[in-house]
Amino acid sequence: MCRRATSTSPSAATSPECHPAAVPHNAEMTAPPPATLPAAALRELRQAPFGVYVHVPFCATRCGYCDFNTYTPGELGSSSSPSSWLDAVRQELDLATQVLGTPVPADTVFVGGGTPSLLGAAGLAAVLDAIRASLGLAQGAEVTTEANPESTSPEFFAGIAAAGYTRVSLGMQSAAPHVLAVLDRVHTPGRPVAAAAQARAAGIERVSLDLIYGTPGETDDDLAASLDAVRSAGVDHVSAYALLVEPGTALARRVTRGELPAPDDDVLAQRYEHLDTVLSAAGLRWYEVSNWALSAESRCRHNLGYWTGGNWWGAGPGAHSHVGGVRWWNSKHPARYAAALRAGDSPVAGREVLSRTERYTERVMLGLRLAEGLPRGILDAPGKAAAEVALADGLLTATPGERLVLTRRGRLLADTVVRNLLVS
Repeated sequence: MCRRATSTSPSAATSPECHPAAVPHNAEMTAPPPATLPAAALRELRQAPFGVYVHVPFCATRCGYCDFNTYTPGELGSSSSPSSWLDAVRQELDLATQVLGTPVPADTVFVGGGTPSLLGAAGLAAVLDAIRASLGLAQGAEVTTEANPESTSPEFFAGIAAAGYTRVSLGMQSAAPHVLAVLDRVHTPGRPVAAAAQARAAGIERVSLDLIYGTPGETDDDLAASLDAVRSAGVDHVSAYALLVEPGTALARRVTRGELPAPDDDVLAQRYEHLDTVLSAAGLRWYEVSNWALSAESRCRHNLGYWTGGNWWGAGPGAHSHVGGVRWWNSKHPARYAAALRAGDSPVAGREVLSRTERYTERVMLGLRLAEGLPRGILDAPGKAAAEVALADGLLTATPGERLVLTRRGRLLADTVVRNLLVS
């Protein structure tokens, strides 16, 4: 249930698991390394929040727009199952403790996919138990799972709340049936709102809804209906992403054949502005270009860890990890991933060591997307000169504390602003 977002729109990357192309990959590339990390990387481990991401690769059906590392039962056959996947995740989490040299209690946990709710409450409880038994869970940790509304129920939410989940992210996408049909989404339009109410009734305080805008055939009225549904749900967090037509997907083939029009950039910009206006009026303020929250406590702490240079271990097929400027990623196929761990080997497919320049690039690229903005002082001389131009053009504002913040127009052109700041 990771959401695809276009890199040229306000809704660029959320997390490296979902968007590996959103971070620089021109760093020092190496072959799959032994299960070790450089001492310099480990020294940074306690200097930032630590998160655990768990990738669930299973989906009941494949959505037409999706090119993520997910698999339906027909695609996997007998090569992998939730049971074999869970065994492998347990083994990888034990490996994480060895590599890090000590248990590092997770400040945040995010179970994504795929469709984690297909595991059921018992399966998700087992995932969290595995994290507790290996790395540990910090006091007051934020624990999130994504969920497809159709694979939830009051009993499901009660079960994950009892297990220790504090937050749920529900894939809504749209309230318009014909838009859901284009996306090949299987839930009924009213189900996300009902699921949100059931989650809150079960004691899950933090509930988020995900929207996708710009789907071929979506009208202004369709988006208005979706926003009405969001407001009626009473959630404290909303993520909204512009649709990207990914090569190789069923949606891309339909666009290529002329069955559907490609998303229009001007329409996407108008939709984003309308989203921001309506959500802001409802008390949901943007804190990242594609994310709105009712309060500071409602912000997704796990994703903030990605955007502010935190460290995390990504467990599961294709999951990405980062510690102290070292990034690595696992084998994508669940069967290969599990086989490596059963053999006592690392499941890592490759890694990169980020240079100082590349870490600076990430700080500018991700930091500027946040409502807190970017400290002007971290920019080099060409970057500061480019910032002055962006300020004059109304793309940035400067706070009294000398932080550079994107204006709403700047959010629409965030990638361009970042590129200009990084030209040297």
